[in-house]
Amino acid sequence: MNHPHREKWGAGFGGPAAHTVVPSKEDDSTVHIAMSTGGVYRTTDGGTSWEATNKGIRADFQPEDEYPEFGQCVHRISADAEDPATLYLQNHGGVYRTRDNANTWELIENGLPSNFGFSVLTHPTQGGTAWVIPVSNGDDRFFPAGKCSVYKTTDGGDTWQEQHQGLPELDYNVSLRDAEGVDHHPESLGIYFGTRGGEVWASANEGESFERIAHRLPDVLSVRAAYIPSEAAASYSGNLRNQ
Repeated sequence: MNHPHREKWGAGFGGPAAHTVVPSKEDDSTVHIAMSTGGVYRTTDGGTSWEATNKGIRADFQPEDEYPEFGQCVHRISADAEDPATLYLQNHGGVYRTRDNANTWELIENGLPSNFGFSVLTHPTQGGTAWVIPVSNGDDRFFPAGKCSVYKTTDGGDTWQEQHQGLPELDYNVSLRDAEGVDHHPESLGIYFGTRGGEVWASANEGESFERIAHRLPDVLSVRAAYIPSEAAASYSGNLRNQ
């Protein structure tokens, strides 16, 4: 992206990369991207031009200007399932929501044990539903007080519910930016996340309970999940047997 801001983008711990791309579900010309060295940028003309859309996002590591036009360390953004103008954002300190297509952002971190973290997931079909996995802070980088929990909102971030059943009581670990995913099950959404300790946790009921499905792995950096209907799975299995 040949943008005038490019020469001033710094290099965060994750490197100078655009890590999140969120196309609009209603407008093919609108795309939001996020980077941990510049913040959120938006195009409304299919990528011909881009503008910084970080109004309201704090950069507390820049004491000379805590609300700059760009330079925020945005860790992840995700789009609401129903409202194309609503997105959710996990910042390097701060959980945010926009309801005006990223023109402005507002804090929605009340009720969370920490405003730091690396990821935010949204439900693929239910508007207002999202999940975050808090991390203690930018220095320690483990679950708050060593307690591994996922937090869910069903009202767009106005309130948060802790989801902890099945997860370890004491786990000085962390889940990184791309180590979470959902499987798009039409009846009971599955949620999955991995940790730097080499474990993968799964919920088949939208986070109400979790179980460990893998361990003793290297750092889990990326998790992807898919729902395969039973008839498709049976057909696939049959094709394998016939080969």
